[in-house]
Amino acid sequence: MMDNDNIGRSRMLPPLPERMRPHDLDGYVGQRHLVGKGCILRNMIETGNLSSFILWGPPGVGKTTLSRIVAHSLNREFYTLSAVSAGVKEVREVIDKARSNSLWSNGVAPILFIDEIHRFSKSQQDALLGAVEDGTIVLIGATTENPSFEVITPLLSRCQVFVLKSLEKDDLNQLLNSALQKDEVLSHLDVKVEETDALFRHSGGDARKLLNILEIVVGAQQASSTVVIDNKTVTACLQENIAIYDKGGEMHYDVISAFIKSVRGSDPNAAVYYLARMLEGGEDPLFIARRLCILAAEDVGLANPNALLLANSTFQIVHSIGMPEARIPLAECTIYLASSAKSNSAYMAINEALEVAKDTQMASVPLYLRNAPTKLMSELGYADGYRYAHDYPGHFADLEFMPEGLSGRKFYEPADNRQEETLRSRLESLWPKYYK
Repeated sequence: MMDNDNIGRSRMLPPLPERMRPHDLDGYVGQRHLVGKGCILRNMIETGNLSSFILWGPPGVGKTTLSRIVAHSLNREFYTLSAVSAGVKEVREVIDKARSNSLWSNGVAPILFIDEIHRFSKSQQDALLGAVEDGTIVLIGATTENPSFEVITPLLSRCQVFVLKSLEKDDLNQLLNSALQKDEVLSHLDVKVEETDALFRHSGGDARKLLNILEIVVGAQQASSTVVIDNKTVTACLQENIAIYDKGGEMHYDVISAFIKSVRGSDPNAAVYYLARMLEGGEDPLFIARRLCILAAEDVGLANPNALLLANSTFQIVHSIGMPEARIPLAECTIYLASSAKSNSAYMAINEALEVAKDTQMASVPLYLRNAPTKLMSELGYADGYRYAHDYPGHFADLEFMPEGLSGRKFYEPADNRQEETLRSRLESLWPKYYK
C-alpha cells in the first residue's frame, strides 16, 4: 500500500515525465542515430562545435530534453521561447539580451530554443535570420511538422535538420524500468509488471505518454499494497483518462492512413468520416490539407488535373480562415478527390526517371538541344540543328530529345482513364518508338 507520506509527496511533485527528464546523454533514451557513439549530436556536444539545428519528430520523443542536455553539457546560456505565445518583440528581446551577455563577449554564443517553431510566422522567423547568421545565438528549433513546409528557406538553409523517431519497444522498456527504479515516488512502491503490450501500444512511441499512463495506472491503485501493471488494468484506466484520438500518438497514424486509403480507394463516405475523426480529435487542419495536395498529385494525377488545383486552393483557404469554417472546404476537397477518377502515372513516371537519372548524371545532352549564348558555343555546334516545333505542321518537329543511350526509354505510361486515353492517342501519333 502507498503510505500517506508518499501520496502527499507525489501530489506536490511535478508530473512523472518532468521528474524523469534526464540532464545528460547517459540518461537519454532513444535516438541512437543522433546521440550514439560517433553520431552527429554527440560529437557536437563532445567537441563543443555547436551549430544551429532543427529537431523534427513526433511528440514525446525527446526534442526539448535533447536541447536542454546540449545546453547543460556545454554550459551555455539557455533561452527558450514558445512559438504559441512569443512574437517578434520577444524574439528581438532575447537576441538583444544574447548580444549583451557576458558569455557571448568571450565568444560563446547562447542557445535559443524555440518550441513548435513551425507555428512562427514569416516575420517572426525573419527576425531570427541575422542573429543566426552572425552567430549571436545558436538556434535549436523543435517541430512536429515537416520543416520544408513550415520553416522559411533562408532560415532552413542556416540550420541542420535532425529527424527524431518514435521510441521503439526496447526504448520504452528501458524508460519504464528506469522510472520504476529511479523515480523518488515509484521506487518506493511494490510494482509488479505482468504485461506491457497495452502500455506500449497506447504510448505509441511517445515517452511522455508512457510516463503519464504509468502515473495514471499507479494512481488508480494507490490504496493497494501491490501495483499491478497488465493489459486489462492499463486499458481500464485509459478508458477514463485518455482521449481515444491522440494527434501525436499511434491512433493519429492509423486514422490518417485510413483517410488516405479511403480517398485512394474512391470511398467518399469513409473518407469524410475519417476526416471528421481527425478534426474532432484536434488534428491540425493544415496537416490534412497538405495530405490532400499529395493525394491529388499522387493518386488522382492526370486522370483529373483539376484535382490538384482544388487541393492547392483548399490549402490556401484553410490557411486563411482556420477552424471551424475550414471543415467545409476540407470536406468538399476530400469528397471531390475520393469521387474522382484515379491515376498514379505521373507518380510512377518521376520515380522511375529519378532512378535512371541517378545512374546517368554524366549523360551528355545532345548539342542541338543546348543553349548557345556565345559565339564560341555557336562555333562548337551548340544549338546547331535544333528545329523549332512551332515552325512545323501540328507544332511538332521530330527530334531525339533523350541523351545518347536512353533513346526509346519510356517513363510515362498513360493510365486507363478518359483523360489519359486522349493523351495516349496523341503520344502514339507523335512518338511511335515509345507508344506503339
